[in-house]
Amino acid sequence: MKAFELKLLAPQGRGLEIGEIRGFLAQVLDACGEGGDTLLLPPDMTRLHSGANVLAREMYALVGERTPAAQVKVMPALGTHDPMSKEEKLAFFGDSIPDDAYLIHDWKNGVEKIGEVPASFVKEVSEGLMDEDIFIEVNRELLKPEYKAIFSLGQVAPHEVVGMANYSKNILVGVGGNNIINQSHMLGAMYGMERMMGRIDTPVRKVFDYAQEHFLSKLPIVYILTVTTNTPEGVAIHGLFAGTTRAPYEEACALAKEKNLIFVDQPFKKCVVYLDPAEFKSTWLGNKAIYRTRMAMAQDGELIILAPGVRKFGEDAENDRLIRKYGYVGRENVIELFGKEEDLQTNQSVAAHLIHGSSDGRFSITYATAHLTQEEVEGAAFHYMPYEDATKRYDPTQLKDGYNTLPDGEEIFYISNPALGLWSKPF
Repeated sequence: MKAFELKLLAPQGRGLEIGEIRGFLAQVLDACGEGGDTLLLPPDMTRLHSGANVLAREMYALVGERTPAAQVKVMPALGTHDPMSKEEKLAFFGDSIPDDAYLIHDWKNGVEKIGEVPASFVKEVSEGLMDEDIFIEVNRELLKPEYKAIFSLGQVAPHEVVGMANYSKNILVGVGGNNIINQSHMLGAMYGMERMMGRIDTPVRKVFDYAQEHFLSKLPIVYILTVTTNTPEGVAIHGLFAGTTRAPYEEACALAKEKNLIFVDQPFKKCVVYLDPAEFKSTWLGNKAIYRTRMAMAQDGELIILAPGVRKFGEDAENDRLIRKYGYVGRENVIELFGKEEDLQTNQSVAAHLIHGSSDGRFSITYATAHLTQEEVEGAAFHYMPYEDATKRYDPTQLKDGYNTLPDGEEIFYISNPALGLWSKPF
């Protein structure tokens, strides 16, 4: 496949319309050349507002129209998340993709090693914080020679592990294996997410770039990236960026910084974040409420997370067990535990997640849940509030994004979806 780069920007004031999206995807297929068996790698339901579900169903249809004999498979890039249920696939992708077209990514048993990033490189980009080889594993499905094209579909937005999400992360983590998931998360945690979020060139991204150049470039991968915001009318796709090189990702990052990075004049004394129950069912995902606001939170501020759908801690059963065992006890405590506890050493992504999910005592974090008990929430080192009590005071149906003044005069900052932004003091 020849290298190519394409982009489409929405007119100011609106998102792209379905006809414009379909026309862009047709251009992508033209650039790819002769069609054939195709693998689509969209996100799962945890990227509800990515717009990539639209890309998946439109691309599925277009490939079928152009090459009727081609096999088109869809493998949601789960990472460590639970496989999508039939109901979730129907709600997210619609009914135009048949159930037998879906494949399930198994991050523990369904992967194959394709190379390794040498320890010397990792040590250099991490400023000496990590000095070990990082094994690169991807789902075996990507290595099948019959695929003429592999379309990686996803949203570019600020991200706590890599700085700016997507591009090769969708492959290396989304359909990657245990080692790269664990080691990349730990590398990001050790380096410090406040040094990375909203930035394009981070230690984790440099590791991913190494893997892209040395290993992934041998596969017929085409990246199709969105930049979105949420509006009262639904998800607005402001730009589409596609190609086989890094350049479309860089352009998407520039637009995402404009659309999704929100600088605040004053730190938040009290911030209330709502987690859509269709998107957030665990603290593993719901802690975006912490990651994306921490750079805007005031010293001794208060973060209240309205979490009606959160019913567990980890998406994976073992991850859930470890989070319950150790809790979000702060960076220094987790690093100390990591140094002596074997189960954390073999599950580095959990140790990283525990570091990410703590405020290190700088501000308080209260989870308002309907399914997790007070004992469970407090056992994980959060404060607890019953969801019903919380919504009597902080009613998400009455609050607007941004500053709100309650009837008694209290001022809060409200965020209806933390996945679509990064709130921060200027950096």
